[in-house]
Amino acid sequence: MQAIQFAAPKEIVIIDLPEPLAPGPGEALVRTHRMGVCGTDLSCYLGKFPFFAYPRTPGHELGLEVVAVAADVTEVQPGDKCALEPYVNDPASRTSQHGFPNCCPGVQVIGVHGNGGLRRGLFAVPARKLHPGNELSYEQLALVETLAIGYHAVQRANPQTGETVLVIGAGPIGLACLEFLKLLKVTTIVMDRVRSRLEFCQHRLGIQQVLEFQPDGSHLAALEHLTGGQLADVVIDATGNAQSMSTCFEYAAFSGRVVYVGITTAALTFPHAAVFHRRELTLLASRNALPQDFPKIIGLIRDGSINTAHWITHRLRFDEVPTEFDKLTDPALGVIKAIIEVN
Repeated sequence: MQAIQFAAPKEIVIIDLPEPLAPGPGEALVRTHRMGVCGTDLSCYLGKFPFFAYPRTPGHELGLEVVAVAADVTEVQPGDKCALEPYVNDPASRTSQHGFPNCCPGVQVIGVHGNGGLRRGLFAVPARKLHPGNELSYEQLALVETLAIGYHAVQRANPQTGETVLVIGAGPIGLACLEFLKLLKVTTIVMDRVRSRLEFCQHRLGIQQVLEFQPDGSHLAALEHLTGGQLADVVIDATGNAQSMSTCFEYAAFSGRVVYVGITTAALTFPHAAVFHRRELTLLASRNALPQDFPKIIGLIRDGSINTAHWITHRLRFDEVPTEFDKLTDPALGVIKAIIEVN
């Protein structure tokens, strides 16, 4: 079968991969119809993602068709349309047993640690990682994993009625957080350095309170004005930017919570006594998502609580990926979410 391979940083080729003849125990054979492109994919392409080795076939945000299942599989059946939960954990690990398969020490992300779904033929995945959504389109199903990252971050933050939540970074993960905050009785503010992204939040998501990051720090005074001097009860940093992640504590109210959902390999430093300790802040990490998040999100898309139509701003055909993928890395293109049409 044909597959897209990141052969080296900024080098994409089409290769042939063998197809499995039958699913193994606990497996399903699936076909990718749509793949969402996320920041991780772009970082892998550029050679900036820490857990990615070359050569590798990407693809973890997938809208899949189940083609065959092993005799012991009960979760799905042939013909099902599914979203993929790409975090393959060890169910026997202590972490998984305690309800955190998303951060199991040996977790392997399909399309990051191993080959993913950007291919035209069949491949095998653990059936327990498939979440049926037969009423949804393949494009909608390819967006579920991105949404799940944001949903898990919001769950980690646990915002309460009447609280103010600041989301820093209006990329796909920040937007995913906003989708779920809209469903809660909280005041939501979003901050980004790109004006067009803030306008997207206002006009497409209905988030009216926006802040444009200013190099001189004047956005802090603007946040104080918006919150009556109280700042944000919850700060969710979705930037993956070390400077932002080191300074975001300044935006948190006394006794507030800060959630890191963005990823950086840089060392982080922040003022402890003056800000973190004085305000008695809580810092939380948010990694991947939980299995139960996926059917929850599929249901919210199904009943119209989440409208995915405005998310997809760019599309590529499978055969365009080697020549056109690089354009998605240009901020001037204004990509919110790109979808690759695979089959």
